Amino acid sequence: MTKTIELGVQGMTCASCVGRVERGLKKVEGVQEASVNLATERATVTYDPALTGPEALLDKVRDVGYDPVVTETQLGVQGMTCANCVSRVERALKRVDGVLSASVNLATERATVRHLPSVSRAELRATIQDAGYEVPEVQAGQDPAEHERTAREHERLTLRRSVAWSAAFAVPLLLLAMVPMLYMPLHMWLGERLSPQALNVLMLALAAPVQFGPGRRFYRLGWASLRHGSPDMNTLVMTGTTAAFGYSLLVTLAPGLFPPGTAHVYFEASAVVITLILLGKYFELVAKGRSSEAMKALLSLQAKTARVIRAGQELDLPVDEVQVGDIIAVRPGEKIPVDGEVLGGHSYVDESMITGEAVPVAKAAGAAVVGATINGTGALTFRATRVGADTALAQIIRLVETAQGSKPPIQGLADRVVSVFVPVVLAIAALTFMAWLLLGGPQALSYALVNTVAVLIIACPCAMGLATPTSVMVGTGKAAELGVLFRSGAALEALQGVQVVALDKTGTLTQGHPALTDLQPTLGFDRTEVLQLVASAEGPSEHPVARAIVDAARAEGLPLSPAQHFEAVPGFGLEAQVDGRRVQVGADRYLTRLGLDITPFGAQAAALGHQGKTPLYVAIDGQLAAIAAVADPIKAGSREAVRALHALGLRVAMITGDHGVTARAIADQLGIDEVLAEVLPSGKSEAVQQLQAAGQRVAFVGDGINDAPALAQADVGLAIGTGTDVAVETADVILMSGDLRGVPNAVALSRSTLRNIRLNLFWAFAYNVLLIPVAAGALFPAFGWLLSPVLAAAAMGFSSVFVLTNALRLRRFHPPLRPGPAPATPRAALSSV
Repeated sequence: MTKTIELGVQGMTCASCVGRVERGLKKVEGVQEASVNLATERATVTYDPALTGPEALLDKVRDVGYDPVVTETQLGVQGMTCANCVSRVERALKRVDGVLSASVNLATERATVRHLPSVSRAELRATIQDAGYEVPEVQAGQDPAEHERTAREHERLTLRRSVAWSAAFAVPLLLLAMVPMLYMPLHMWLGERLSPQALNVLMLALAAPVQFGPGRRFYRLGWASLRHGSPDMNTLVMTGTTAAFGYSLLVTLAPGLFPPGTAHVYFEASAVVITLILLGKYFELVAKGRSSEAMKALLSLQAKTARVIRAGQELDLPVDEVQVGDIIAVRPGEKIPVDGEVLGGHSYVDESMITGEAVPVAKAAGAAVVGATINGTGALTFRATRVGADTALAQIIRLVETAQGSKPPIQGLADRVVSVFVPVVLAIAALTFMAWLLLGGPQALSYALVNTVAVLIIACPCAMGLATPTSVMVGTGKAAELGVLFRSGAALEALQGVQVVALDKTGTLTQGHPALTDLQPTLGFDRTEVLQLVASAEGPSEHPVARAIVDAARAEGLPLSPAQHFEAVPGFGLEAQVDGRRVQVGADRYLTRLGLDITPFGAQAAALGHQGKTPLYVAIDGQLAAIAAVADPIKAGSREAVRALHALGLRVAMITGDHGVTARAIADQLGIDEVLAEVLPSGKSEAVQQLQAAGQRVAFVGDGINDAPALAQADVGLAIGTGTDVAVETADVILMSGDLRGVPNAVALSRSTLRNIRLNLFWAFAYNVLLIPVAAGALFPAFGWLLSPVLAAAAMGFSSVFVLTNALRLRRFHPPLRPGPAPATPRAALSSV
């Protein structure tokens, strides 16, 4: 048995490329024929599925140097009720030729499918429908996410009507069956007016509208799952309630068939069980809606209109019609509609909804603005640079949706259990029925029926299916509120297990550019005058140290004079004439070469060096005038972040290319445990490996292009969102602001989410393990206790609601640290999140 598939192959330019791909594919075990077409960029491969599969073929295309084309499609799936439904949809999708992987999320009701381009969306949709579930059909021009929300709201209203209809019949039925048993005068009053047969007919009339009205959904879904050989929760409910209703129907229509004392009806059990299960599903749906409130909040941030300037006129246009390059005007207090670059005006913009930071950020010409942020009291005009799906907010929403829909590795435990759970439950139910039938005495048939129904109802694996995805959904949504973006559920799980946090220094712990930190003049020289002369002399230089000195002078409002006869001495310093005075600035060796004695500043120079600062010396008109120091300032929040990481029980390491003494000085200031200094830019990934070699799980935090290999090497990579595009794209977790305080917040949230998942899984598993024997009647011999099917249905619904409510507790998560002010101009956070 062979299969033939088509693979898309990109990067081929000539017949030689075609030959290379064909030869490579033919070397894969099981491939019988491979033909590549350069014009269509397609490879047609015939292979033996017992020996190889599409993934191996794609890997071979990559090995020979080309890019295989893989598509990812997301589909809404309606009608899933438990983890077994999830497994059935996944198995059905994976059986489609050309599907590489399929992941279905019960909480978000969405399937994510990786497949070859030859597999159409219609084929995937038909596969899900054949498995017994519905796929909402999105109309042309309709937002898929909005369509899913509308469909979910329609489902909620439909379910609410079903619950109301069921309750209208089930409540009177329950009262009719139970109250006379508890209140003897009422029992006698009914007995005088209605014969037992008439009472049974009345109860049948109340039970039938429930069984074949709202209960019809369990027949439709339960029979579909049986037909596909994968029984699920609906199968258990269908089997249990049908057994109770069918037995009662026979008692009503043919009571003579049953031995004396066994002709009891259980109409109230089937009707109330259906009502309670529908009520539990309704509460689940409401709780699911709450769990996605973070996504709703993000979506609500999007502006609806923009004031676009075209041909000299201001036009109010829908934000969807804004194009890259449009000039947009924003008035005070308005929402910025799309991402862009400020052309004119000055204002402060509240970016808290993007970064989680409360302090407004100053914006002037050249600054970047982010769509959905709130303008302050000034007016701005800006040029649109990213619109639609390319805006920062749209990309954040896409990342959060991806993370919410993905499965952390811990979900594998639930999946493995559920794959065998329902068949085992059906076997236990059959054994329960046989055991009670053989050992139950005069009322064996009644006992067998009631206990079998209770087993089938109590064992519904709804809570197992919801345990993990709801916690991931709420946790990643809360993270987004705090300015932390997890790319996947796996990243969320991995972060809680790290033992060491390794931090890049430049741009991560520090601001990434030098600043003047000290200036101490000698006797006879004024500090302000020295700074003005030195900054003027450094004016023509583009060296970062020169820029730091010039920026310091400007910050103090000092006027700069033009420098004349400027001369840079590489490796030493510079000399220039400023206002007729000779200014010389440089390292200690420069002034020594000039014949000046710098020993008066020996103690200060040593102290500055121990603080991680670089000392500079100033000579004016041939005399030693001052000692200055330049350093890369530590970012606000870095000290707090390191303290918070220690409080979480983590070791903190710093990886830097600085000299060991300088690096140790900065580490001492911050309280860092371990320093890996003098690391070349290309050696950061090896430094991470060195930490991992000690058997520790390592998280690496960086922001630069040269941090990308280390981010990929680490067990978890965290990118500063204001860093470079490459770093952000490589990381598992993105900190939207440049503030390191997001790192302990992300770790703490990851730990809280995993604790929440473990508690959910424990509850879901323990609930079934403990209550299935009780439902089967294990306590009857010792205590005379039996579990009513009605109580079993209530307990089953409660377990799902408990799991969802527990997950919703994550919405009240309080981070260890609050983020501080955002940097003035986010860069990659706008383009690569």
